[in-house]
Amino acid sequence: MKNNTIVENQEYKSGEKMIFDENSCPVTATMQVLGGKWKAILINAIYHTSPARFGELKRSVKGITQSMLTSQLRELEHDGIICRKIYAEIPPRVEYTLTEFGLTLSPIMLSMAKWGEEYRIKKQ
Repeated sequence: MKNNTIVENQEYKSGEKMIFDENSCPVTATMQVLGGKWKAILINAIYHTSPARFGELKRSVKGITQSMLTSQLRELEHDGIICRKIYAEIPPRVEYTLTEFGLTLSPIMLSMAKWGEEYRIKKQ
C-alpha cells in the first residue's frame, strides 16, 4: 500500500486547505463513540441479537468483565446509541436494543467488518 502523505492526500475545500484537529475532525467524533476495546463489539452483538439481555451479552462477549460491560453499556446509552428497557419482573429483566440513531451505524459497522475480513486475509 502506498503511503502518500504530502500533496496527494491533502484535501481542499473551496480552494483552501482543510485543517484537521481533534475538535473539528468528524472521524474523531465517531471514534469517541466507537473507540475502545469493547464498544464496537457490543454494538455488533446487540445489532445481531437484538433485543439482547445483559446475561446474553456477558456470555457472548468473550473476556469482558461484568463491571466493564456495565460501564460500556452505560456510555453507549448516554451517547444515544442503545436503549435499555427494564421489565418490572422478578428476577428483573433488562434488554438492550439499538436506538434509531444507533441503527444509523449499521452501514459503518458492516463496512468495518468487510474491511476487517479483507485485512485479515491480506495479513496471512
